Amino acid sequence: MQYETILYDTTDNVVKITLNRPQVMNGLNAQMRVDLLHAVKHAPLDGRVIVFTGAGRGFCSGQDLGDRVNAGDIDMERTLLEEYEPLLKAIYDCPIPTIAAVNGPAAGAGANLALAADVVIATQSAFFIQAFARIGLLPDAGGTYWLPRQMGFAKAMGAALFADKITADQAAAWGMIWESVPDDAFAATIDARASKLATGPTKAYKYIKQALRASFDNSLDEQLALEARLQGKAGKTRDFTEGVMAFMEKRPPKYEGR
Repeated sequence: MQYETILYDTTDNVVKITLNRPQVMNGLNAQMRVDLLHAVKHAPLDGRVIVFTGAGRGFCSGQDLGDRVNAGDIDMERTLLEEYEPLLKAIYDCPIPTIAAVNGPAAGAGANLALAADVVIATQSAFFIQAFARIGLLPDAGGTYWLPRQMGFAKAMGAALFADKITADQAAAWGMIWESVPDDAFAATIDARASKLATGPTKAYKYIKQALRASFDNSLDEQLALEARLQGKAGKTRDFTEGVMAFMEKRPPKYEGR
């Protein structure tokens, strides 16, 4: 598929979406948000996992402040509600696994776009920064939601107030991301992780995401009931049958994603 601000490619059930405005470190403008939303919604028709990454030397510098002539011309509330919210929800609710392959700096809304993915893997030279306070704003694009849940309240508050750079190694140690990978192993690691998910039990992955996310709001009784209900659905899939047969026959499973 052809887009103005992103690259879209599908290989072996892996959909790769590359933010492609390297001249501005892949800053998010209105057109990129439109392109990303369309691509994320379409991707489950083409593959079984999505990998987000950035062109050039950065992942995403956040909101492109040059997208309007004057800062005062930006209706921030409208932009967040009408352009960012649908995109972030599409990533969060995506029925297939999503990986943010953070290949370089991820700042502001760009950092929080990455955190919306199911798994974040960063190259060791990358960093994350909640730069909002530097220009008199608070974290948006889901930042006030993701950060406390993924790195704890104290770390989230410090990241928001001080707007310091958080290295990939720090982010992994704090639980903000899944892993930090040496630069020379980054591409191979992303390929291996994406391939594993693209050949895995897709329906089970959907239920895993649903159950874990619900746990923040559920009581124990509610969570146990949800587990039972989703496990009942998983147990009726072809993938469960194949998984058991493969285990009994001591061979790798061949999941269909159904």
